[in-house]
Amino acid sequence: MVGNMDQAVEFYTKALGLKVVMGNTQVKEERETAIGRMCVAVFGEGFKGFNIAHLVTTDGIGVELFEMKQRQERHEVDFSRIGIFHFCLQTDDFHAVIERTQQLGGKVRMDIMRYHPEDDSKQAKMVYLEDPFGNLFELYSHSYEETYASDYE
Repeated sequence: MVGNMDQAVEFYTKALGLKVVMGNTQVKEERETAIGRMCVAVFGEGFKGFNIAHLVTTDGIGVELFEMKQRQERHEVDFSRIGIFHFCLQTDDFHAVIERTQQLGGKVRMDIMRYHPEDDSKQAKMVYLEDPFGNLFELYSHSYEETYASDYE
């Protein structure tokens, strides 16, 4: 969920390198089309409509952005709730992604951390960031397998 679709698409494409598959599209509450009936089933009666955009990562993972007509102004993560609270991406351009995240209105939530600081041959780094709307995401400098494998070189 985002607060401004145009800003969100700019952030996710320019900061994180995602590609737009379907740009900012308005969806209204209605029951005449399959998408309309599906949205009523998912969001319930009275959701008032939303904007949606479909993006994709370089490795083909789809990301859907929603801008609801009725919403809170900023996402506040409640770690006591059950549910997904972040996603993770890997990049070969770790520090540049962090810089672009900040330039485009996002935040760095912690110092950069190395998973194996005791071993100079293992350079996997991570950091938690957030988009301009408060959605958390984790950024890895190496693949998931390299980051967590105890025997990667």
